[in-house]
Amino acid sequence: MQEELLFEYAVIRLVPRVEREEFINVGVVLYCAKAKFLQSRTSLRADKLQVLAPGIDVAEIEAHLETFCRISQGIPCGSPIATLDAPSRFRWLTATRSTMLQCSKVHPGFTPSPDATLVRLFEELVL
Repeated sequence: MQEELLFEYAVIRLVPRVEREEFINVGVVLYCAKAKFLQSRTSLRADKLQVLAPGIDVAEIEAHLETFCRISQGIPCGSPIATLDAPSRFRWLTATRSTMLQCSKVHPGFTPSPDATLVRLFEELVL
């Protein structure tokens, strides 16, 4: 029987007009300390976004999401945050902020496979 590992995750939200507090779930970030796992998955539906924010620069949003994913994996991307250890990157990425990219509250769980859980959460909460 596989060991159950404690993990934490947050839903990545796009808030095109912060003052309206409307958002679209665009990804999930998942951290599992014991497995040394920190990854995120994102998907932006431009058609859905255009309903909330007509004329928004989709390419710019996609670039921000790509940077978010690179930081979560610790891949150099011009951000000093990407050079931090995994726990610090996760806390920074999920910190409360009032910007277009925000995260939900952090939720805990147990899993035998952080990667499979990331895929499942992404499919359930974003796609």
